[in-house]
This record gives sequence, structure tokens and C-alpha cells, in this order.
Amino acid sequence: MQKIESSKKANEVVMEFIEALERKDFEAVRSYVSDNISVLAPGPVEYTTFNQAGPFTTYLEHANFPKLEIKKQFEDSSDVCLLFEMKYANPPLIVFVCGWFRVDDDQKISSLRFILDPRGLFQQK
Repeated sequence: MQKIESSKKANEVVMEFIEALERKDFEAVRSYVSDNISVLAPGPVEYTTFNQAGPFTTYLEHANFPKLEIKKQFEDSSDVCLLFEMKYANPPLIVFVCGWFRVDDDQKISSLRFILDPRGLFQQK
């Protein structure tokens, strides 16, 4: 296994994953994800969790996320943090999200943790 030599490598993996997701190229998305990925994200009632790449990729295929507007990136070795906005058209809504990505030695995303500012969701009528 090849070690990630710099945080730039981890950042490249994450950004290529995001670009593939925005192109809706789910075969490419899957290629950036570890088989045993650990995902934790807020859900409407309880946390959304995944522990395998297949179900996570299938979820992404059906999620219909808007384009991410990345505000800031932080890198620390194999960890990448993205602060971004998701701008929905209908209903018009902006959700601020923080994503923490961990890239493993095989240059695959092995862990994802998301937190978001839910205030816009509560203001919807």
C-alpha cells in the first residue's frame, strides 16, 4: 500500500470525488470510496449512517443534491474538511454544511462526517 505523501493528495481525492458526484458519474464516485466506508450525517429524524460503499453510493444516486459552493477547505495529512453551502432551488433554501473526510492509505475515502446548520430547514413552510 502506498502512503499518502501530503495533504494535497487527500484533498485531490476528495475534490475528485465531489466533481464526480456533481457530474453524476456514480461509477467514478464509487472508485473514490473505500469498501467499508463509515458515513454519519444528520437525517430528518435520526442520523443517516452507512458502513458499506454500495448502499452509500446508491443513496447518493437518488439524493439529487445541488451543486456545492465550497467556501473553505482545510487539510491535515489524510483529513480534509470542507465548509460549503448547498443551494436548493425549490423551495429556495441555502444549507451550510461542514464535511470531514478521511482518506486512507489506498487513497480512498474511508470516513465521512457531516454537520449542518438546520435553521433554514425549520423556517420552511
